[in-house]
Amino acid sequence: MTDPTPPSALRGAVDLSALVQRSQTTPQHGQSTQAPAGGDAIVFETDDAAFGSVLELSRTVPVVVVLWASWSEQSTQLVATLERLVRAREGRLVLAAADADRSPQLVQAFQAQGIPMVVAVVAGQPVPLFAGVQPDEVIGQVFDQLLELAAQHGASGRVETGAEPGAESAEPAEPPLPPLHQEAYDAIERGDFDAAASAYRTAIAQDPRDALAVAGLAQVNLLARLQGKTLDEIRAAAASAPDDVDAQLDVADLDLSGGHVEDAFDRLLTLFPKLDADGKKRVRERLVELFEVAGTEDPRVIAARRRLTNLLF
Repeated sequence: MTDPTPPSALRGAVDLSALVQRSQTTPQHGQSTQAPAGGDAIVFETDDAAFGSVLELSRTVPVVVVLWASWSEQSTQLVATLERLVRAREGRLVLAAADADRSPQLVQAFQAQGIPMVVAVVAGQPVPLFAGVQPDEVIGQVFDQLLELAAQHGASGRVETGAEPGAESAEPAEPPLPPLHQEAYDAIERGDFDAAASAYRTAIAQDPRDALAVAGLAQVNLLARLQGKTLDEIRAAAASAPDDVDAQLDVADLDLSGGHVEDAFDRLLTLFPKLDADGKKRVRERLVELFEVAGTEDPRVIAARRRLTNLLF
């Protein structure tokens, strides 16, 4: 049993590079699984292909994600406990249960060392919680801290609790997304990143202060750049050409998408002084974009921005 990690801060980005490839992942055949209880707006199943909707929902309400397996008695025990404690919060938390055997990209994204494992997603960012079975009072304390963290990041909405079992999605009891944001989200769901970027650009043109659209555009651009590329290809190219701007920009994208935020920033900031004017311009623009993806208030972003300023002047 792993001691819970107090959810005191957001801990980097979910592995977006894995989500880019979600359409290429198919469930393994021959598996017999038993879905956890629930299936409504508060407790529902997710997997690699459906996790985009979980990320979007987490911008309204914190999502507790449990990686479980039907062959693990601890898993089924923990899922039942989590469901009971999540429902007790009356829509201020939701529970997404992902069968680890059918969600290899989520297992990789959250760097799961064992099953069951519990993380949360708040405003699109992961928050490590704990692994293994924990006492009710410990989980309750972790959930209380998670709700405080969500409030700090504007994700303190509430989900309707009266949905019938078997509902296909969890709908927050909040106003719908602005039309252009919904258009972008729908485009992301079908893998059309050009259309999503266009919708976000239009939103920004209409309101340059639309911070969510700015961050959304940066995230979509990252997804588009990683689409069709494999981890091995990107890392091999970067290792073989340490001073090549394109190769280092690609691996920085990969690092950030996998939650290695400081590595991504350090790589580009270390490269920056070696470049000509055009190379420096490209790296600076990419860093600014990655700052938006990671979150402009993130302490790692603040430190990297300060370092970039010192390099520029």
